[in-house]
Amino acid sequence: MELGKINRVFFVGIGGIGMSALARYFAKRGQVVCGYDKTRTKLTETLEQEGILITYLDESAALPCAFLDHHDDTLVVYTPAIPKDLKILNHFKDKGFSLKKRSEVLGIISQGMFCIGIAGTHGKTTTSSIVAHILKDTGYDCTAFLGGITSNYNSNVLFGQNDVVVVEADEYDRSFLTLHSDIAVVTSMDADHLDIYGDKSHLEESFRLYAGQLKENGTLYVHEGLSLSDGISYAASSTATAKAENLRVEGSKFVFDYSDDSTEIKDISLMLPGKHNVENTTVAIAIALKLGIDAEKIKEAVANFKGVKRRFEYIVNNDNQIYIDDYAHHPEELKACFDAVRQLYPDKKLTVIFQPHLFTRTRDFADEFAKVLSTADEMLLLEIYPARELPLEGVNSQFLLDKITLENKKICGKDFVVQHVKDTKPELILTVGAGDIDTIIEPIKNILNNA
Repeated sequence: MELGKINRVFFVGIGGIGMSALARYFAKRGQVVCGYDKTRTKLTETLEQEGILITYLDESAALPCAFLDHHDDTLVVYTPAIPKDLKILNHFKDKGFSLKKRSEVLGIISQGMFCIGIAGTHGKTTTSSIVAHILKDTGYDCTAFLGGITSNYNSNVLFGQNDVVVVEADEYDRSFLTLHSDIAVVTSMDADHLDIYGDKSHLEESFRLYAGQLKENGTLYVHEGLSLSDGISYAASSTATAKAENLRVEGSKFVFDYSDDSTEIKDISLMLPGKHNVENTTVAIAIALKLGIDAEKIKEAVANFKGVKRRFEYIVNNDNQIYIDDYAHHPEELKACFDAVRQLYPDKKLTVIFQPHLFTRTRDFADEFAKVLSTADEMLLLEIYPARELPLEGVNSQFLLDKITLENKKICGKDFVVQHVKDTKPELILTVGAGDIDTIIEPIKNILNNA
């Protein structure tokens, strides 16, 4: 389906972070945009305030009149996370609508544009957001579809006036294989989504296919140490081609030097903590230099990048309490997050509130989760957030808690967590997880701010 022939778009699962970015894109273009989601959230309410009609009832009768019958100029976009028995989805199938996955639509939009695709099991949201910010802040410009709400722009979609597009390339359901990039990045290839891939070797094969889909004369950047034969290596390492060195903490910021075969940039200041974010920034700098952007402008852009919502986001930061929220939901992400916290606050007692995401992920990585979670000083564990899955026998939060060696640990509900914070007022709190743990952020924030 050609982009110019689309006049109406319906999103099945419009509340997803990637879906909502596309919805905003089409609304900005002037198309009629509507959608369905099972749950009302802050994001869906924001979309409604922007003029997008959303239904929360899974009935064809709840659809707007424009989407009851098939039209050649109408596109239906859906996410693979939607249940196959959804009535609205089957209505569109039965009526012969043109249905596309979110990733296929990104492929349609990016076709004919200069595409910068950021892939990886971890780091792709932050990396793509830093790349997009540098291009925007320096005046180079771009359009961007991001997997998080960037704090500088308070949005997950950026609109540009040129033909450059930054896309977060999602490996879930092999979605990124619809993209053909001019510049591609692979940040990581840790085992994940084993419900889709079966094992790590099949996941790595998908990344190899993604990297192999570069356009002619395209450029591939690969985190040093990954099993991809080609590509320019980057890392916080002296052996990488694009490297960050002399890492240090100055106040609450990380500072480092960048160098590659032709450029050196000293004393780059980054608000985002952790070695992993320094490395995300390193490849973003390499891309910007590849595009011919001035080094000093890049340095200034990096210094004023405020990060992404729910990616090591400071909720409360005062003399008495530190409260950080993070989206981490894989053991490697948790480890990177914990390491950053410990580097910044080595002498504070760390209270972690964690919500596991997916039964299969909890089962597949239980030992790895337990190892990282055991390094907290206090652990409050919520029940597993099921997302798109049905329960698995024997896989629950007690199953995970039993593997955690920390003594100060317990399973609890959200109400208990909020009351516990009110009663104990921990000095350093970290909420982590990709489910609906974000619903306790405001209550905890209010308690600490009024302490």
